[in-house]
Amino acid sequence: MSEQKTLLLTGASRGIGHATVKRFSAEGWRVLTCSRHPFDARCPWPGGEENHIQVDLGDPNKTIAAIETIKGKISGRLHALVNNAGISPKGEGGARLSTLDTDLRTWGQVFHVNFFASVVLARGLMHELAATKGAVVNVTSIAGRRVHPFAGAAYATSKAALAALTREMAHDFGPLGVRVNAIAPGEVETQILSPGTEKIVKKLPLRRLGNPREVADVIWFLCSDQSSYISGTEIEVNGAQHV
Repeated sequence: MSEQKTLLLTGASRGIGHATVKRFSAEGWRVLTCSRHPFDARCPWPGGEENHIQVDLGDPNKTIAAIETIKGKISGRLHALVNNAGISPKGEGGARLSTLDTDLRTWGQVFHVNFFASVVLARGLMHELAATKGAVVNVTSIAGRRVHPFAGAAYATSKAALAALTREMAHDFGPLGVRVNAIAPGEVETQILSPGTEKIVKKLPLRRLGNPREVADVIWFLCSDQSSYISGTEIEVNGAQHV
């Protein structure tokens, strides 16, 4: 009987994270979810409540403390870590926060959730990932490569840093047999979208928004044996928005 594989996913409560839970569950994986929200009983996947860890990734002490909780649930083996949690604060009326008006505390909170939590979790669980020759996927963003009309400066720079971290981690975790990659979604149909996104969509070569399931499929690919020699790369999932 083959071993059931285990995924740890941050930011699982909606959008890309929600679609990722469904994708891996359909493949027979056990999915541990991390989010600042308590488990929602409406979630459709089996064993959800006992596999949920409530943690505020914006608080470094709580993130570090959560590692022991996670270790207590995985018996020394973790096949994949997907760092999907991300926050993108807005100004009054949903305004974009630029480098001129982002408060330093806001900047720090964004980096704790979007950047530092990723390396803290991966490093804290490195032995469990090495035990399975597992994979890490960091969810970056198109905003990490170009100025975006809605994503703020703190969000964009945190995602650019996460892309660089992916390279560093691929270099450092490689000798353990652990692969580390990133995916950079563009405009995907989730609650994080801002009013006015339809103007961007008109300019996309594919002329449509992405579906969270399409992003989850790429995450699945990077955690599966189909990508066993891919590490240190960032796959853009954006309908050619970058061209």
